Amino acid sequence: MKFALSLNMERFSPDATMAETMSNMLALARMADEGGFETLWTPEHHTIECTISPNPFQTLTWLAQHTSRVRLGTGTLVAPYWSPIRLAGEAALCDHLTNGRLEFGIARGAYQYEFDRMAGGMPQQEGGAYMRELVPAVMKLWAGDYAHDGHRWKFPLAAAVPKPLQKPHPRVWIAARDPDTFDWAVGIGASILSTPLSAPVAEIGVLADKFNKACADHPERPRPRFMMQRRTCVYDRKDDWERMVRYSVDYGRYFENLMQNIGTVKDGFPEGVPFEAVANRGNYNPAALRDNLVFGTPDEVIPKLEVYEAAGVDQFCLGLTYNLPFEIQARALRLFIDEVMPHFAAREAAAEREVARPHLAAVGA
Repeated sequence: MKFALSLNMERFSPDATMAETMSNMLALARMADEGGFETLWTPEHHTIECTISPNPFQTLTWLAQHTSRVRLGTGTLVAPYWSPIRLAGEAALCDHLTNGRLEFGIARGAYQYEFDRMAGGMPQQEGGAYMRELVPAVMKLWAGDYAHDGHRWKFPLAAAVPKPLQKPHPRVWIAARDPDTFDWAVGIGASILSTPLSAPVAEIGVLADKFNKACADHPERPRPRFMMQRRTCVYDRKDDWERMVRYSVDYGRYFENLMQNIGTVKDGFPEGVPFEAVANRGNYNPAALRDNLVFGTPDEVIPKLEVYEAAGVDQFCLGLTYNLPFEIQARALRLFIDEVMPHFAAREAAAEREVARPHLAAVGA
């Protein structure tokens, strides 16, 4: 199992400057690159200071100038905000500007607050239909001349300019939680981004079952990759858990504001809605979050991650941006790199030796 990091620029107060916010994100990105992370993911959001990323291609191009190895992914683009020709061209140019490190992740979208401003107020649940028309059109534009006559977009013969650097194109990832999206994504040859959100650990197996069924139902496709993301915090002392989880609990009130569009947003800063207005309040219980999410000391986090590995997850993504102070983010990432990742690297090396042993024995014979 490989590891990824989800990052975005976040401000929860006008007292935090953009210069400081950018500097903090860049420092974490460099740590991840030097520490052996496989991918950095950054989202698309608009008009919201706690997730500053109006065009993730710009952010990834910037990060590419300061990193050397880590893959750079859109985690995720919001399908209804794009047209096929524009998206195909911008993604392909980003692939060149990142020297072929782009990972193309896309979703239907989540925040109703944004949809009211970016998509004419349509219900965010309808974003899936846009994604299913958009992604195949983008892939065809990457391949060459293509004319489109769909429900949402129509255009005469055109091609992506430029074409992607990676051939045939960057890996496509689809954000999925429901079985139909898993099935559609695997059917078009895409990999899967998923998250159990704040649900109990059993949800990992539920999502893995959906992935495995989609793979079994599409034997014509090679098995794609499977990523899961959870909020994560690694800390030095077990007694630190309550303080760290509190940040996640508080962040949930901002998340619910934007998801349900039930609070106010002033000058780009969402208010935290009262817990009485939060859906699924049980998911915000501090002890439950400690157990469900990847919170703990390195010794506590390792067995939690082994559950994802056993479920067939190819890449586990740390979610570190939920209003954690920068010094806590940096310490969590350092502990993960120094004390958690070596455990899995050693297991991978041992597995590779086991695979190689029969071959070596045959050669010796």
